[in-house]
Amino acid sequence: MADPVTRAVPFRGGGFNPRPMRIVAPIVFVVLIAVLEVGTRTGIISGLTMPRPSDVAKTLGGLISSGLLWKHLLPSLQRLFVGGLIGTLAGVTLGTLIGLFTLVRAGLLPLVSALFPIPKIALLPLFVIWFGIDESSKYALIAFGVFTPTVVATFGAVDNVDRSLIRMGQSFGLSWWAIVRKIVLPGAFPAILSGLRVSLAIGIILLVAAEMLGAQYGIGAYILEAGSLYDLNRLFAGVTVLSVLGLILSTVIGLVEKRFLNWRG
Repeated sequence: MADPVTRAVPFRGGGFNPRPMRIVAPIVFVVLIAVLEVGTRTGIISGLTMPRPSDVAKTLGGLISSGLLWKHLLPSLQRLFVGGLIGTLAGVTLGTLIGLFTLVRAGLLPLVSALFPIPKIALLPLFVIWFGIDESSKYALIAFGVFTPTVVATFGAVDNVDRSLIRMGQSFGLSWWAIVRKIVLPGAFPAILSGLRVSLAIGIILLVAAEMLGAQYGIGAYILEAGSLYDLNRLFAGVTVLSVLGLILSTVIGLVEKRFLNWRG
């Protein structure tokens, strides 16, 4: 009797094994810009509500050539870096402790859960009262805004590490610290990085809000001035800078994932 013919079953879960398609994003971006350009030039889109992308590009070029962009961008980067770093380090530390220790979880998880849904922008006047109108209040607001989602993401990542791997480590006689270092933290790292994308995006939002109050230079101050003058070209130029900043941060996190998480295949 002849052996039955075997054939490979095609893997249909394409979403579980995505392929890099770098050309798609630029095409979507170019098409969107072209639609806006044509729409504003033909009058389908009112120039009172949406500026021409070409005019925004000219405004950005003028910002760069005059050096004014760097006067606004560098203070914003400093505020985002300092506040984001403080919030990230504190959030990852506390989230890990909540995930590992029952006593810390029982005492602090309800507090973090109560603080998490509070709109951080609404706390800006309170931070100004506490820390003053100078840089300290801006750092504190950004740090607090990054801190709470980072705690939640880190705690969830640590808590969702496969328990069978932990029991396997225990069966091999690994110490508690070795299990944390070799199993728990590597297993939680991907979800921590995913949460960091959201946390830094929130940090950029709070950066703009903080700079709209008592800041001479900064992207938020630039956008506030453009809005008060109803200068849509400058306003959208500032928004474009923020979008590029967010894209760069997301790319950096993606590079970190590629560098340290290549073991996932």
